[in-house]
Amino acid sequence: MTDRSAISVFDMLKIGVGPSSSHTLGPWRAAEQFLGLLGDDVARVVSVGVDLYGSLAKTGRGHGTGIAVLMGLEGHDPETCDVDLIPALGDVLAERGTLLLGGAHAVPFDRERDVRFRVQESLPFHPNGMTLRARLDDDSVVEHTAFSVGGGFVVTEGESGVSLDPVVELPHPIESAADLARWCVEEDRSIAGIVRRNERTWRTDAEIDGGLLRIRDAMIDCVFRGVRTEGTLPGGLDVTRRAVGLHDRLMEPASSFASSAEWFEAIRSARPNFDHTVKWVSCFALAVNEENAAFGRVVTAPTNGAAGVLPAVLMHYLATADSDDLDRASIRFLMVAAEIGSIFKKRATISAAMGGCQAEIGVSSAMAAAALVEGRGGSVDQALMAAEIAMEHHLGLTCDPIGGLVQVPCIERNAMGAMKAITAAHLALSSVPERARVSLDDVIETMWATAQDMSVKYKETAEGGLAMRIPVSVIEC
Repeated sequence: MTDRSAISVFDMLKIGVGPSSSHTLGPWRAAEQFLGLLGDDVARVVSVGVDLYGSLAKTGRGHGTGIAVLMGLEGHDPETCDVDLIPALGDVLAERGTLLLGGAHAVPFDRERDVRFRVQESLPFHPNGMTLRARLDDDSVVEHTAFSVGGGFVVTEGESGVSLDPVVELPHPIESAADLARWCVEEDRSIAGIVRRNERTWRTDAEIDGGLLRIRDAMIDCVFRGVRTEGTLPGGLDVTRRAVGLHDRLMEPASSFASSAEWFEAIRSARPNFDHTVKWVSCFALAVNEENAAFGRVVTAPTNGAAGVLPAVLMHYLATADSDDLDRASIRFLMVAAEIGSIFKKRATISAAMGGCQAEIGVSSAMAAAALVEGRGGSVDQALMAAEIAMEHHLGLTCDPIGGLVQVPCIERNAMGAMKAITAAHLALSSVPERARVSLDDVIETMWATAQDMSVKYKETAEGGLAMRIPVSVIEC
C-alpha cells in the first residue's frame, strides 16, 4: 500500500504521546474522528463499543491501544493532555463505570466488555484496523471503521489520502527522490529550500518556522525528561531506565539544571570528544524512547517506535555546529528529514505492521542522515546518498517486540539507528554520489519489495523472533 498524496512537514513530524504512533496515537486520533462524526448526537449515545483487529489486537494491550481510544473518546488531545492521566484512566473508568464522551456525556462502560481485541481477525485494507460503534437512544447505530497506517496517520474505510488537503497542488510535487533532486537543480535550491516553497501552500514562513522550532523544543524537552527520570518501565518486562545513568557518567545530573535550554547549552559548551559523542548520541536516543515507553510526550519522527533517532542526531548536530544560529539550523534539519520521510511513505511504508522495523528505524535513520548532510554543507546528491546508505543497512529489519511492548529491542534500536545515520552522513560527505551504484529510489523500492516478502509474524505481531524466544506476561497498559 503506497500513498501519493501531498504530505506536509507537519504531517511527518507530530507532537503526541507514546508508546506507538500506529497503535497509540493513530487509534487516539481515530476516536477523535468518531466524536466528530457523532457531532450533536453525542448527547443521544446510550452505549459505545470498540473492536480492534489484526496487529492492533495482537500487540494493542502492550501499546496501550485501548486506553488511547478511550482518551480520544473522552475528548483529550494527545498533544496537550496531562500525560499522567493516561496510565490512570483505566482505574478511573473501572471505579465510576462510565465513559465521558467528549468529556461531558456519561455512558455505561465496562472495559472488558466494550473494548474487544479480535486477535484472530484482520480487515483487508491494513493490519491496523478498528471499528467504533455508538448506539443511540432510538436504537440506531453509528459506526466508524478506520485504519492507523503508521506515523499517527489515520484513514477511514474507502479513503486513500492522508494529506492536509486531498486536492492541494504543490508548486514542486515530489513522489520520488529523483523528483526532489530535479527540483533542486531546476530551481537552484537546497532540499530545505524546495520544502519551504511547498510548505507555503499551507502556512506562512512565520508559521512554518514557529511550528518547527516548537517541534525542536519538544524533542529536546523529551530528552531532558528522559535523562532526569529513573525507575522501571510499565508493562511487565521490568526494563530499567538507563539514560539517567549514562547521562550522569558524562556530566553532572540533569536535575541540577533549571531548564532544558540551560542543560543543552552545557552540553554544547563541553564539545565532546569522539568517545563521548557516541555515548551522548546513545543517551539522547535512549532517553526519548524510555519516555515513549512510559506514555511520555514525544515527537513522531516518523513513528513513535523510532522517535529517538531524529532527536539524537539533531542534538548531535546542534551540539557540534559551528554556527550559533541554532534556530535556522534546526529548521533546515527538520525540513530535510521530513521530506525524506514523506518519500518513503509515498513509495513504500512507515508502518511496522506493513513493513517490519525497516519501515520505522530504517526510515528514521535515513531521514536523519540526509538532514545531517545538508546541515553540514553537503550537496543534494550527497544528502540523498546518505539516506540511501542508512536504509540500505536496515533492509529486512523485523519488528518483533517482546510482549508487544515498545521496549525490547525497540529502545536500543533507536541508539543504533542514530549512529548508523551519522555514519551514513560521514560516508556520503566523503563520497562522489555520481559513482554510487544504488540510488535512494532503488533502495526504497527494494524496501517495499522486502516488506511484501516478509512473513507477517515479523510485522509487529509479537508472534515471531525475540517475542517468541522471550515469552512474558504483559500487563495491559
